[in-house]
Amino acid sequence: MRDYLVRGMSLDGFVKAVAIASTGIVSRAAQIHGTTPNATAALGRALTAASMMGNMQKTEKGSMTLQIRGGGPIGTITCVSDAVGNVRGCVTEPKVPLVEKYPGKLDVGATVGTDGTLTVIRDLQMKEPYIGSTELVSGEIGDDVTAYFAESEQTPTACALGVLVDRDQSVKVAGGYLLQLLPGAPEEVIDKLEAGIQRAGAVTAMLEAGLTPEDILGQVMGDLGVAFLETTDVSYKCYCSRDRVSRALISLGKKELAEIMEEGKDFPVECQFCDTSYAFTPADIQELIEKI
Repeated sequence: MRDYLVRGMSLDGFVKAVAIASTGIVSRAAQIHGTTPNATAALGRALTAASMMGNMQKTEKGSMTLQIRGGGPIGTITCVSDAVGNVRGCVTEPKVPLVEKYPGKLDVGATVGTDGTLTVIRDLQMKEPYIGSTELVSGEIGDDVTAYFAESEQTPTACALGVLVDRDQSVKVAGGYLLQLLPGAPEEVIDKLEAGIQRAGAVTAMLEAGLTPEDILGQVMGDLGVAFLETTDVSYKCYCSRDRVSRALISLGKKELAEIMEEGKDFPVECQFCDTSYAFTPADIQELIEKI
């Protein structure tokens, strides 16, 4: 199944919703970073959430960065989404040990930790980016995204994320949904939404059963019904380039570049988000120094 997200609205207009199938995105991230199962699940959930959050901005050429620091063995999780929902991400430690809540259930919370923050940086193409940060609730990421919207953006939200890692450590399924109440939503709508979420159950189970993002929204919206507004293909996408890396090297300054050049050998620079490596020869470094 291709990776895509779908946006919708409850028939009464009080709930906006987005759901995503992100198996390919998470598989690509696991391949690039060589993650162990717990790291795959944690990074995968964060990438899934970031894609939906980035798409919801609808600011052309804007971007959204989701950063999670929980004090757990995985270190910092950083994910960046463009305005479409294409994402890239990385973690400090991709080779975290296996930790399970019970056999067959990865303990993402223990991998991420709970002693820290979830930070959202929104680049809305204005002078300064919007930065919001909240303390982590559980480290399970879905709960933490829900708490972030409630506390930092005062928007009642329900976020559920799922990544199922197979026995061979491949990504079997991944996806999630994000629901937000609009101002003025009556208690009746809230009750129906809560009932729909309870009835639908875990995201992973729905994905494993073959449900599409449209099916998932149909399940969680329940009696409220859903009108689908837009479907968008998304992918793991990095925007690195040799030109960007060159500008980053220039920012090091003449002294440090001169030291690199004097070593007399190629200087490789690897992108933290993808598996691309850029090699700079001593002559290339000399050109950068001359540009300064």
